[in-house]
Amino acid sequence: MELLLLAAAALTVWGILIYNSLAKLRLLAGNAWADIDVQLKRRHDLIPSLVATVQGHAGYEKSTLESVVEARSRAMQAPGPAAASGAEQALASQVRGIFALAEAYPDLQAMRSFLDLQRSLSEIEDHIQNARRYYNAVVRDLNTRIAQFPSNLVAGLARVGPREFFGLADDAERAVPEVKV
Repeated sequence: MELLLLAAAALTVWGILIYNSLAKLRLLAGNAWADIDVQLKRRHDLIPSLVATVQGHAGYEKSTLESVVEARSRAMQAPGPAAASGAEQALASQVRGIFALAEAYPDLQAMRSFLDLQRSLSEIEDHIQNARRYYNAVVRDLNTRIAQFPSNLVAGLARVGPREFFGLADDAERAVPEVKV
């Protein structure tokens, strides 16, 4: 009888320890996603200023600027990491299009406000990449823990499921062009 109670107590403690480790990883993943979300919002907030600055010099390139605004809107409405990943790739591509467009306008390239926006976007991209790496590392750890025995038993009972990665097809696709001073 005592042996049975001792085994039940050990099993309970074991289950609690596994559940707590899963809960910790789940919270870390949520916090890491919040960090990415903050950086994405910072980028989304800069896009209208970038469009307005370029629009003053490249007004007849209206379709390029409108596509950036549309991509920003889709990115802001993307639900979750997987959808956000695709929407953010499209937005980054459109922003690169603005920078390519700006190369045809030397007076725009020389504007201090344009250069400041370009630098700010570059810094934000660095922050997004760092936050993405951290988030994906935490998600990897959580998903690994959920998939491994015996943690998968506790995860199944607690209904803890795997998280989506925030991935990119190619880091080079997200890179902001270098600022030429």
